Amino acid sequence: MDPLLGAALQAREQAHAPFSGFKVGAAVEDEHGRIHTGCNVENATLGLTVCAERVAVFKAVSEGARKFRRLAVAADSAGLTPPCGACRQILWELCGDIEIILANLEGQTERLRLADLFPRPFDASFVR
Repeated sequence: MDPLLGAALQAREQAHAPFSGFKVGAAVEDEHGRIHTGCNVENATLGLTVCAERVAVFKAVSEGARKFRRLAVAADSAGLTPPCGACRQILWELCGDIEIILANLEGQTERLRLADLFPRPFDASFVR
């Protein structure tokens, strides 16, 4: 198994999802091959919930990573679960057009580029 995908699956086990029961894990690989993980963390208001993808990227950035190669997302769903819109925006701004690996617990996977999920993104080029 791809170590990045394995890390996302393992991170999923740490998810705090007492309201939805929907546990998600993510792992992002930086330019040096280091893997940074994250899981979703829910809040009673749900609106303050932070997704696994953002947790992984924010942890990586807080640990000094600035360039990324790819991201894996693992969820317990029949279909493959892509990053939400807020995560796509953060991923685009901090990671660029990286490879995204989607996986579920049944062993299904799909690999695609972030640009395939997020065509015509808004980024810093519009505000300079």
